[in-house]
Amino acid sequence: MPTEPTFMSDKPARRVLDLSALPSVAFGRTNVSWLGNVLYMTIEGAMFAMVIATYFYLRTRTTQWPPGGQAPPALRYGLANLVIFVVSLAPAYWVKHQAFRRMKQRVQMGLCVLAGFGLVAMIIRTLEFTTLNCRWSDNAYASCLWIVLGLHTGHLITEWIETLAVTAISFTDRMEGIRFADVGMNTDYWYFVVVTGLVVDVIVYLTPRWI
Repeated sequence: MPTEPTFMSDKPARRVLDLSALPSVAFGRTNVSWLGNVLYMTIEGAMFAMVIATYFYLRTRTTQWPPGGQAPPALRYGLANLVIFVVSLAPAYWVKHQAFRRMKQRVQMGLCVLAGFGLVAMIIRTLEFTTLNCRWSDNAYASCLWIVLGLHTGHLITEWIETLAVTAISFTDRMEGIRFADVGMNTDYWYFVVVTGLVVDVIVYLTPRWI
């Protein structure tokens, strides 16, 4: 019996890569969004550096600081917010690690606590502006002081709104995969707000008493 002809393909066999074992979500440095977050914080950090440099430049232009016999800002609300910022690092650290473990209910609880810290910090910040012992238009020192504190306030409000948005998403069915990585990046930005807040407190409240 005649045999059926066989045809040999002139195309080389293709190797199929099995990607099923790769993670579906990337955390930290392996996430491109993480790099974008870091670059954004770098830009904002440069803005703080320029304003702070202006503040100390003004200090070299006068023999009295604050100038004109002004009283330095009152300490009570600044110290209160300092405590709030430092204590808030604990829930921020905790919720980030719960996000890595994809513990949805714990992430929800941690985000609610973090949003609460942000709200309290904003309320105290509003009171801080009433105890600076100067108006923004009094002189260059006063303007710089208000800009430093106002710049940080803008970041604080932005971070609080972002935390509320991530918290709202965590209570929906969309809280899976990449959304847990978003929680980690949100807490990274909270770290940035806390660190810059500590620097601002030193500039606003301590330097008028030290230099």
